[in-house]
Amino acid sequence: MTRLIIFGAPGAGKGTQAARIAESLGIPAISTGDIFRYNIKNETALGLQVKAILASGAYVPDDVTNAIVRDRLDQPDAVVGFLLDGYPRTAAQVTELDDMLSGQGVSLDAVLELTVDTEEVVQRLLKRAEIDGRADDTEDVIRHRLKVYDEETAPLAAFYRERGLLHQVDGMGEMDAVAERLQAVLATLQG
Repeated sequence: MTRLIIFGAPGAGKGTQAARIAESLGIPAISTGDIFRYNIKNETALGLQVKAILASGAYVPDDVTNAIVRDRLDQPDAVVGFLLDGYPRTAAQVTELDDMLSGQGVSLDAVLELTVDTEEVVQRLLKRAEIDGRADDTEDVIRHRLKVYDEETAPLAAFYRERGLLHQVDGMGEMDAVAERLQAVLATLQG
């Protein structure tokens, strides 16, 4: 069983790498961002609420995100393992995830942190906005999201390091090179 988290700044390549890792391990990649974007696209009540929050550059409130993750982890395909992308983002979400997993009698196996250069991330996100037409990816909003990440999410690295779960991986360079570095870390975990 493999229970993983991948995290890093917005634009670090988490979604791309999460899909690759999940496929190689045969586990679902669970992206809160993808769940939110699906709801926005389909104009659900959740989607309309989340759209307004994201447009301001803020993160979705913990209670909303926690409920979505709890529901997703209860799905049959997540019983054998999962890779969380975009969750947890706050200390309160870490506590909530611990409660969810202990309720299932399991725990995390590893936390993968993609480390990237801030200016590289800004350029990646601006390029993605141009290609995908993501209205939430203006330069001001991107820089605000990075500031929020540095304040709220980056400190979680120390928490997971203390637990012996954190593995930092250089997220710079070509996607395949980053994937190779991640696979090398995963190989040491599966030992």
